[in-house]
Amino acid sequence: MRQIGIRPWHGGLVVLLAACVAAVLFLANSQPNRAATPLPEPSPEPRGPITIVSLGDSSVSGEGTGIYTSTTNGQGGNWCHRSPKAMVHVTSVPGIDKTVNLACSGAATAHVALTKQTKYTEGSQAARLRELAKTHEIEVVVVAVGANDDPRFSHHLSACAKAWFGGPLCTEALRENWTSTVDAMVPKVVTALNDVRTVLAQVGYDREDYQLVVQSYPSPVSPRIPESLRNLDGCPFRTADLEWIRGTAVPELSRGMREAAEAVGARFLDLSRAGYGHEACTGGSDASNEWFTRLTVRWDDLDDVDRASHAAQESFHLNVAGHAQIGRCMTEFLADTTSEAACREGTDGELHPTVLP
Repeated sequence: MRQIGIRPWHGGLVVLLAACVAAVLFLANSQPNRAATPLPEPSPEPRGPITIVSLGDSSVSGEGTGIYTSTTNGQGGNWCHRSPKAMVHVTSVPGIDKTVNLACSGAATAHVALTKQTKYTEGSQAARLRELAKTHEIEVVVVAVGANDDPRFSHHLSACAKAWFGGPLCTEALRENWTSTVDAMVPKVVTALNDVRTVLAQVGYDREDYQLVVQSYPSPVSPRIPESLRNLDGCPFRTADLEWIRGTAVPELSRGMREAAEAVGARFLDLSRAGYGHEACTGGSDASNEWFTRLTVRWDDLDDVDRASHAAQESFHLNVAGHAQIGRCMTEFLADTTSEAACREGTDGELHPTVLP
């Protein structure tokens, strides 16, 4: 049998291939580490449950729902009226494990900021947020505060109710200086918001780690109140006062809140028209479609010296249905990427975020 041998040029080719392989292996082994593609770093472990937090005043504490935690319903002088039905607790954002409400009814910016001031026995909400952020992964912070500062909005609503009995319009003295009053509020809101950012930075958060959302105020009253309810059975206000409150005072408040949000790079959700058609008393004999409380007095509290001065505290605030609607709108806003929006009623009768002019 004829044997098949390797031809001379075949042998040279084999030697050449062997030399090339050796050279490649040598070069690969001699390359520095930087030639290798680094593995991605693992994501840091969350500090705890992924959480939405609300800070501020009665508009977010849950005042008006009629359902409050026992420790904030007068116990030990604490009247913050935090409710399990408050807006933050009825949001439904995918991936959120927990909702926490640090707001307090009647709070001003100094009670949110890093100050020594207290409201109903409670200290700085920003300081409490700092402690919470050590054991919770803060995803969103919603802040609604400022109306109890220079504007003193709740105080003026009460004055308007008293003015129903007679005398000049309650808004007469406010009209000339309302814009400058709101302007004086803005830097105080900015300070409180900056303190929120400060405390989160102190415990290791970058701005990109969370959303800061400023929420404005809805109008709880409307000039469309039926005449039969312009009394102590519902809404004791005069039409001219109601027109100014809804048409000027509340929109100006929202303008100021928007400016504060822009100053600190926060998102902004405008509620100035969120309650249109659902204000207190607008339903006449049927209050089921109203999102705000009417004049509300807890008559049993009048017999208790410690509780009597708070018996009407719930009046003209968002009720359970109102908080549910704001929570719905906030849920959709948080899922979006726009920096600002306004809650408006859609054709389905529910609030949704829309483009803010």
